[in-house]
Amino acid sequence: MKKAAFIGAGNMAEAMIRGLLASGSFKKKDITLSDIDPERLSCLSSQYGVATTPDNREAVKKSDIVIFSVKPQVIPAVCTEVRNVATKDKLYISIAAGVKHSSIKKLVGRDIKLARVMPNAPSLVLEGASCVYFGEGFSVEEEDLVLTVLGSLGKAFRVDSEGVMDAVTALSGSGPAFVSIFIEALCDGAVKMGLSRKLATDLAVQTVLGTSKMVQESAKHPAEIKDMVTSPGGTTASGIHSLEQGGFRAAVISAVESAARRSAELSGEED
Repeated sequence: MKKAAFIGAGNMAEAMIRGLLASGSFKKKDITLSDIDPERLSCLSSQYGVATTPDNREAVKKSDIVIFSVKPQVIPAVCTEVRNVATKDKLYISIAAGVKHSSIKKLVGRDIKLARVMPNAPSLVLEGASCVYFGEGFSVEEEDLVLTVLGSLGKAFRVDSEGVMDAVTALSGSGPAFVSIFIEALCDGAVKMGLSRKLATDLAVQTVLGTSKMVQESAKHPAEIKDMVTSPGGTTASGIHSLEQGGFRAAVISAVESAARRSAELSGEED
């Protein structure tokens, strides 16, 4: 069984640990967690039974897989700290948003096997959509192992070019915020028409969840689902007309485009 080290004990690291243990992919004894916050380490150790240490170097040395689960601004300090123990025989995963593959390798100071990952907020409830870009040197078995780790958070998808990670960030990374605004707007509309806030929220959430499952499980194009619900001269057709008048599609497309451009700007600043 491979041993994993999490450098950083934030919410995403906790979600990954919870998912890995629940899936049986890793055992408690095979996971080490490092962080500068002793209270956080104590809390997660008590809750999940994993080993903890305040020493990032120690965590890296005893592991086969290293997950950099810290905020982007902390990556330079962490990589510099562990560079002398970050050997080439290990696998490395970075979930630091916007930090390029080449930047981490440069900070570590050697050509490590590094996978850059963009997880998203639903990973916290193990329903995430993670995208991974593999650098050079990974075997098929090693790639499968990384995908298994990411699969503990929900669904994992691979991309063949790091250049699309800005678009990924805009869609699945920022997407939960966009979807949340849509849910909130549905609720506001229903409250305006007389529903209680609680009932409106329950109905809106289940409607978005159920519609997503319909698209996923039926393999139908979203437009087909829309057409299934839209009767000639009916309520849905009238509502869709209002959405189109308000530029709904264009607003969503522009939101994704704007988020992708900002992601590219931030990556450029990081260089």
